[in-house]
Amino acid sequence: MLQLNIQNETSTLKAVILGTAVSNGPTPLAEDAYDPKSLQHILAGTYPTEPDMVAEMEALQNVFLKYGVTVYRPKIVEDENQIFTRDIAFVIDDYFIRANILPEREKEFPAIQSIVDMMNPNKVIIPPEEVHIEGGDVMLGKNYVFIGTYKGEDYSKIKTARTNMHGVNFIKDLFPEKIVKEFDLVKSFDDPKGNALHLDCCFQPVGLDKAIIFKEGFRDEKDYQYLVDLFGMENLFHITGDEMYHMYSNVFSITPTVVVTERNFMRLNTWLEENNFTVETVPYAEIAKQEGLLRCSTLPLIRE
Repeated sequence: MLQLNIQNETSTLKAVILGTAVSNGPTPLAEDAYDPKSLQHILAGTYPTEPDMVAEMEALQNVFLKYGVTVYRPKIVEDENQIFTRDIAFVIDDYFIRANILPEREKEFPAIQSIVDMMNPNKVIIPPEEVHIEGGDVMLGKNYVFIGTYKGEDYSKIKTARTNMHGVNFIKDLFPEKIVKEFDLVKSFDDPKGNALHLDCCFQPVGLDKAIIFKEGFRDEKDYQYLVDLFGMENLFHITGDEMYHMYSNVFSITPTVVVTERNFMRLNTWLEENNFTVETVPYAEIAKQEGLLRCSTLPLIRE
């Protein structure tokens, strides 16, 4: 039986579900796009190809294997995008929480059911229907649970709003001993540079006391200031709008000192190295065209 344990974003990784790009299906129609960046590439004819995405994910898997991580993969569902496992579930402490995701993506969860069957069924949580929450909006640190949400009255009309306040309150009730803090994120389906699809598109802790952040991703500056006060300005790496668009904050930590990033993130990679991180770089620019990167395509199960 899998002994789940995730208490933060950076402790040494032992087991992870990595998505798959095999049998990813044809390029979607514009009206079927889930996010503005995918739509942009569909319309431009630059949507990523399956061979390129498969190669990128294999490069990431090889980094995991280099560090002795157990890697699980979903079963292949024909012509289905199964890259972004972070969206479909997440782990807090030793609880596995199934996400309520877009109805169009419901085929993705059964593909990891055989892995879920290895878990204690009493620790597998299925939220009620009114709870909208996706793993990209849930981030852990020390005794904190950070959750991205959207508080606009037009929530139900915003396709890029994936986590509601029912989701925030559900986690608060489930983990009353933790500090659960929500962050109201900027959303747009028209402008990929003005859309924080999930919290990990504009913020992520790295190491023991540092974080990557995009100030303009927060609708309320008080939310940004909360993180400044918590981490300290000197410990934050601020990214630009263009860097947010390229998913600079969506890196992935294997240990407190080892971070996997995209090979083209020169400014970030330099900062990480200057702060004594080991930087493992992989090609991931094609997958990034779907507004997701390294954190989005991983579902950590066990950290030390």
